[in-house]
Amino acid sequence: MTAARPADFSSAATSVLARIPQHDATQLTRGGNQALIVLDDQIYQLRITRAGKLILTK
Repeated sequence: MTAARPADFSSAATSVLARIPQHDATQLTRGGNQALIVLDDQIYQLRITRAGKLILTK
């Protein structure tokens, strides 16, 4: 039995990531630093900090 090389894992991870929807935070905030996201009638606030971090609060 041989161990899988890291390249084998990276190709599998790449295919999984390709199937996950990707969204640009600056587009969600329309160039600002805040956006509202609705999930099951609950409103969440997405903020981009000055340090470039994302914060999601209810």
